[in-house]
Amino acid sequence: MGFFSTILGFCGFGVGISLGLVIGYVLFVYLLPNDVKDPEIRSIADQDPKAMLRMLPEIPLWVKNPDFDRVDWINRFLEYMWPYLDKAICKTAKNIAKPIIEEQIPKYKIDSVEFETLTLGSLPPTFQGMKVYLTDEKELIMEPCLKWAANPNILVAIKAFGLKATVQVVDLQVFAQPRITLKPLVPSFPCFANIYVSLMEKPHVDFGLKLGGADLMSIPGLYRFVQVDIFLLHTSFKSLTCMSKNFFMRERADETVTFRLANTYEQIKDQVANMYLWPKTLVVPILDPAKAFRRPVGIVHVKVVRAVGLRKKDLMGGADPFVKIKLSEDKIPSKKTTVKHKNLNPEWNEEFKFSVRDPQTQVLEFSVYDWEQVGNPEKMGMNVLALKEMVPDEHKAFTLELRKTLDGGEDGQPPDKYRGKLEVELLYKPFTEEEMPKGFEETQAVQKAPEGTPAAGGMLVVIVHSAEDVEGKHHTNPYVRIYFKGEERKTKHVKKNRDPRWNEEFTFMLEEPPVREKLHVEVLSTSSRIGLLHPKETLGYVDIPVVDVVNNKRMNQKFHLIDSKNGKIQIELEWRTAS
Repeated sequence: MGFFSTILGFCGFGVGISLGLVIGYVLFVYLLPNDVKDPEIRSIADQDPKAMLRMLPEIPLWVKNPDFDRVDWINRFLEYMWPYLDKAICKTAKNIAKPIIEEQIPKYKIDSVEFETLTLGSLPPTFQGMKVYLTDEKELIMEPCLKWAANPNILVAIKAFGLKATVQVVDLQVFAQPRITLKPLVPSFPCFANIYVSLMEKPHVDFGLKLGGADLMSIPGLYRFVQVDIFLLHTSFKSLTCMSKNFFMRERADETVTFRLANTYEQIKDQVANMYLWPKTLVVPILDPAKAFRRPVGIVHVKVVRAVGLRKKDLMGGADPFVKIKLSEDKIPSKKTTVKHKNLNPEWNEEFKFSVRDPQTQVLEFSVYDWEQVGNPEKMGMNVLALKEMVPDEHKAFTLELRKTLDGGEDGQPPDKYRGKLEVELLYKPFTEEEMPKGFEETQAVQKAPEGTPAAGGMLVVIVHSAEDVEGKHHTNPYVRIYFKGEERKTKHVKKNRDPRWNEEFTFMLEEPPVREKLHVEVLSTSSRIGLLHPKETLGYVDIPVVDVVNNKRMNQKFHLIDSKNGKIQIELEWRTAS
């Protein structure tokens, strides 16, 4: 009898649970009143003080916070584009979710999980305001306030053990205030390399969940009952899908996160906050910063040894040769050797240095000229040498046959007249791993120099960004002139502008760290008219000690210009050492 009593007890328990679910569905879902009236809409002037206080959280941020700007134009754009954005986003979401679902369902003995319906509804997100931060770095920081009360229809069909269940997500509400940072800003479209997204506060997430047409969230007791032990989702974040250069990419993560149905809203908010609440950040790569910036990646040492068998150019049967060296895709002027008078087999043994930005594409161009006391020098021959032929940190000697042009005298073509040979030695020294940027954050981070003064030389990078409130007495066509250790660099001229922006980069090769030197930066203006009165005037200058740059590797700040009332100039300095 005890056995039958147990069996009957279990059957009664099952029948009771089933009847309870049916009765609960009828009472709390099916019999819900359908004659719900919309609330009466009244103007703000007709509201009582208590109603005004209740409405205060719903007031847009641009009304109560002067730091936030009104962005109705974005909302209008979303309103018109939303039908098309909805289809595009849903299509992309399906393509992303499909391989992830196929990877996960075998773990749970599920036959299939498919989207029967996927639409985000007809209501687009609304931006309540936008706050923009201005910094001295190459970045743009925005804080939009997003509110989205959507009417989506997301219907997912789950098949397992010969049964089919449909889960529907409706009435989605998302309120969030993310911080979106575009950095670094680069001169290549779309003009920023990465997107950084952080949440400034825990987001509000609410939605309706239906199972087989019944709203689970509307049944008191059942929702809390199933919260206790049922796992709704166990998903691995080893493949986290996010937007990228092709609008989406896959980003690896290391840990597995388990979601429970327990307090679904709070759980979702907690999980999102744990991953992206500031200072944690979602990084979306768009471009490679190193390629976009084309930063120097190394130094090539060039030694011009000698030339042999040069052709006669003078009436007396001689020549006055010198060599001009130019690195392709480099704004720095060509470097020259000394002139060897009356010599067809000159020997120089002179060394030069060039900063390398792309060793796979850049080439060194060697041109031998005959110096003329009057008039322009005459070219005696030339040749080029590709840097990709170099082995890093390895000395290599080359003998280059001089040609009139690169088009003639090559293999398979009519031979050019013999113009002699040029012997050179090259050494390519890439920057050390510590100096090479793995990402924008590492290039921006201040790195401590090793104890003591570094013994090796390096390269000082000077980036002239912009100036503010510079004004001349007679004209304002500013440009910047830089003096450092006897070398001079100039930016381009900007006509009739008190707040010019240059964003030009210059490099200085140094044999030793410049611990005692100063960088002289001067802002000048030249007249755009031809005349002798006031052709040039100084708008201000500043002397910058570079010892801090040697110690900290990087410095980016604004300096007040001497002899200028309110003028400022923004200079960025970097110290890079070679291996």
